[in-house]
Amino acid sequence: MPVAILVGWQLWTAHAHSPKFPRLSTILVDFRKEWLFAQFGTHVVPSLERIGLGFAIGTAVGVLLGVPIGLSPLLRRLALPHIEYWRAMPPPALLPISVVLLRSIGNLQKVSFIAFFCLFPVLLNTIDAVRGLDPTLVDTARSFRVPWPQWIGRMVLPAALPQIVAGMRNSLALAVIMMVLSEYFAATNGVGYVLLISKNTFQLGPMWAAIVLIGLLGYLLNALFLLVERRVLAWHRGWRATVPQ
Repeated sequence: MPVAILVGWQLWTAHAHSPKFPRLSTILVDFRKEWLFAQFGTHVVPSLERIGLGFAIGTAVGVLLGVPIGLSPLLRRLALPHIEYWRAMPPPALLPISVVLLRSIGNLQKVSFIAFFCLFPVLLNTIDAVRGLDPTLVDTARSFRVPWPQWIGRMVLPAALPQIVAGMRNSLALAVIMMVLSEYFAATNGVGYVLLISKNTFQLGPMWAAIVLIGLLGYLLNALFLLVERRVLAWHRGWRATVPQ
């Protein structure tokens, strides 16, 4: 199907002669000129750094907050209304606020913006996973008076890890989107910045090449995440295979 779509794009644009939709071959030529590897270090590397930092910070904060909230009914009642409010906030509405509060359009503002929206899928999945712990496991830990650090590290987190990883995968896709949005709004480098400049100067070939690059980045980061997930959760798949159906 992807190949058929690309062939259809090339055939349609070859006959349409529309300046808004260049031929696929023209887009690929611009892609090679712009990104392999003339502007890779200038624009792609900063974007990848922002994605990596924002994703890592959002994941860490989501797990650190999600475990105690998931374990405490009182904390859940207090925290969930605030979580749902900010989770529903459209990202473009917070971009100007992030620039004003952080007084910067540099990496701090962008990484903070990415981390903020990467937080919620991990946070909610962590809360839900911890809430769903087997009551027998909890009662057994209490009966044997297992210290809190060991209980969290050896029981709670391993049991919740599959659902946390599922939230991390959603956060990774959000990190790419938020990277483009933050660089599109206020930046001096990055893939989103190149996309904005190409659009404003009516360089439609480079604009489409930047869109292709964003799609490839999202696809490759997801593929890399799946490879890591298979290794990290190999024990979980093996355990499920041994459980009688």
